[in-house]
Amino acid sequence: MKHLNKLLVAVTMVMGLSSQAQDSNNKWAIGFGVNAIDYRSSAGDDFMSHFDQPFKVDENWNILPSVSYINVSRYVGSGFIVGLTGSINQIDKFVIPVPGKTFNGPNDFAAVNPGDLMYYGVDATVTYSFMELIKSKVIEPTLSVGGGYTFLGDESYGTVNPGVGLNFWFTENVGLSLLGVYKKSFGDRNYPGDLAKPDAPSYTQYSAGLTFKFGAKDTDGDGIYDKDDACPEVAGLKQFNGCPDTDADGIEDSKDKCPTVAGSAEFQGCPDTDGDGVADPDDACPSVAGLKQFQGCPDTDGDGVTDASDKCPTVAGPASNGGCPVLDADKDGVPDLEDACPTVAGPASNKGCPEVTEQVLQELKVQARAVYFNSGKATFKTGDKETQARLDAIKQILLNYPNAKFSIEGHTDSDGSDKFNQKLSEERATAVMNGLIERGVNVNNLVSKGFGETMPVASNKTAKGKAENRRTEIRHIGSIYEGKL
Repeated sequence: MKHLNKLLVAVTMVMGLSSQAQDSNNKWAIGFGVNAIDYRSSAGDDFMSHFDQPFKVDENWNILPSVSYINVSRYVGSGFIVGLTGSINQIDKFVIPVPGKTFNGPNDFAAVNPGDLMYYGVDATVTYSFMELIKSKVIEPTLSVGGGYTFLGDESYGTVNPGVGLNFWFTENVGLSLLGVYKKSFGDRNYPGDLAKPDAPSYTQYSAGLTFKFGAKDTDGDGIYDKDDACPEVAGLKQFNGCPDTDADGIEDSKDKCPTVAGSAEFQGCPDTDGDGVADPDDACPSVAGLKQFQGCPDTDGDGVTDASDKCPTVAGPASNGGCPVLDADKDGVPDLEDACPTVAGPASNKGCPEVTEQVLQELKVQARAVYFNSGKATFKTGDKETQARLDAIKQILLNYPNAKFSIEGHTDSDGSDKFNQKLSEERATAVMNGLIERGVNVNNLVSKGFGETMPVASNKTAKGKAENRRTEIRHIGSIYEGKL
């Protein structure tokens, strides 16, 4: 029997060590500590006399100086806990009435050694916790009732066990447990004064130890149990029921449009970097303050055209003119932005540039024919001031028509070979063009061609006719904006 009892205690310990948690979250608990047994409650016939000397520790209590109990319990709901306790002790103090004395005197009882009897107890209890009722997280009063089986020496018997306890929780999971249980036996009682050892005595058992609650699942390790965690797989904060606030802006990620960048509740957790009242994700210009109607972009000149699209962002102008004011420097009725010749008046039909008239062409003809070359060469006559003056005059005329395209054409008489005359005409036309370019005429306004002797304007049979055929002409061939030659 003794070995069986020890085996029961060992099994109880294993059960406790493999158990987890208690209360609505931690449903299992394991406790262990020291127990004390007082047989004063087994002596006397008056029920109240059983408890009139409960704390004579040295005289009446049996204490084994080691871990002498272990308890396993499970929370079942509504404040109720069921548990199983295994305990061990050694009995060397058994309280009995002193023969010949009355039960009412101060020395009616005495403690005797019944022979260092080994004690084993296995008890099942139902406990009610007042912790939820008093809304405390530290102090936990309890009442319990249950039954058990006691092994005392070679004897064994059952008991009914009412008890009262008090737990002090240092943390949510670790606490100090104090318990007093009166174990009422309904068997016979014998005392050492009558027999060699007691048989089925009632007694009071006190215990003090540590209790550990375990088992509530916290997958993400954020201190909030899975059953209460709205985000059980992602570590979060208690104020958000276990859900995270990655950017620490006080708005949980699930409600935060910008969960990785701190923002304000006004913008659903997003920032407004430029402070213009438009959240960065909705702001087309997040670093520059702007207007809501332009998605946070500025309109510096207030003309209704955003700066990014405004060709004149600091000067108001209509959208039709790219946000710029309608300027017309040459007063020709063509806005400068559309005017190919903004400083020279001209009709809209010619993009604001002046048109080349017959009178101008006639003047160019006169000036061009007065440009003279050395005989048989493409060089201007040395020291011929008139030729240089003619080139200057041509330049002045051409600069008045910045969008006009002109062809400078060279011609010869019939003297010499066709090949020679073709080359000479090309070189003389090029020489005139280069002279004009050197004087500031836009190269894009000019082309040069040579026609040799193929386009005479007079007879090559007379000296006069040949002189007329040796000429340079300038023709208007279109606009440089029309892609024409």
